[in-house]
Amino acid sequence: MNTGTHSRRRRLAAVSAVGILALTSCSGGDESEAAEGGGEESYGDISLALSWIENAEFAGEFFAKENGYYEEAGFDSVEFIPGPGPIENMVASGEASIGTSNAVATGQVIAEEDAPLKIVGAKYQRNPFTILSLADGGDIATPEDLVGKTIGVQAGGNEALFEALLEANDIDPEEVEMVPVEYDPAPLVDGEVDGFFAFVTNESLTVELMGNEVTNLMLSENGLPFVAEAFITTEEMIEEDPELIKSFLEAEIQGWKDAVSDPEEGARLAVEQYGEHLDLEMEKEVRQAEVQVDLVVTDEVRENGLFTISENLQSESVESLERAGVDVTAEELFDLSLLEELLEENPELAEIPDGA
Repeated sequence: MNTGTHSRRRRLAAVSAVGILALTSCSGGDESEAAEGGGEESYGDISLALSWIENAEFAGEFFAKENGYYEEAGFDSVEFIPGPGPIENMVASGEASIGTSNAVATGQVIAEEDAPLKIVGAKYQRNPFTILSLADGGDIATPEDLVGKTIGVQAGGNEALFEALLEANDIDPEEVEMVPVEYDPAPLVDGEVDGFFAFVTNESLTVELMGNEVTNLMLSENGLPFVAEAFITTEEMIEEDPELIKSFLEAEIQGWKDAVSDPEEGARLAVEQYGEHLDLEMEKEVRQAEVQVDLVVTDEVRENGLFTISENLQSESVESLERAGVDVTAEELFDLSLLEELLEENPELAEIPDGA
């Protein structure tokens, strides 16, 4: 991720389409067609709206395409639509078949616009939001360390999340100064702020690779756990094309098994191939690919499989959304039935690679 951070996860523009358009990107229309000469399902072409630019954040997708997993699953092609962009709107309108977003952005659109969207699985079991500080500066290691500090927070959804962090830890907002910043962490490096609202897979690495020792106060570990890099699609898609969604998830699981097993190759695919036009830095991408493994593979994932979201984590996500002012239930936000079916039918998919 570059200095644009994930403002794309906070693009909560109104969903103008109340009715869902037909997903014409799927060549099979309402039904999957049989592939020529056999009984395998063929789903034609679909599109995946990425929450950000084509960097190591999407290593699993790169592996899925590079190693033929999408093709084996029955897709003629899977088009990546790079972000940032209005992911929820794109999926709700049918402009994209599936998108990647987080629970807060998706939940807010569901709650405020009654968008018929569902999270069907999540790559990041731990969200990557952090309050970044310099170890020889603000050194904000605990919520209590926020008191008396100046924190740079970007406009939009980040403000609500920061306020929710304070509430979750019983900190009076009057005891912390929140100042507006952009997504470039220069104000932190220059000493203008004590802390900086960031991503542990982005600005934190950028500042660290500049030669600074950093301290991260992860929101996921301090009262605001929720899933991120989640796959979202429409209720209509789930009902009318369940096998397509299951086949897509199967290919994604295979790709992400590769990604957590070989972060360096995932970074190489980003730098030299899929994100070649972005002038990405290999060192940064390798570190990002390594760091995100801890966001993807948790104890619960080791027990249940990639992308699964335990009932406990669903409840925690909804509670975190409530603190951020988003009123949505777990039933309104999640539908993991197809992922559960897939893993029941193919239990080997739930196995996590050794060393991950």
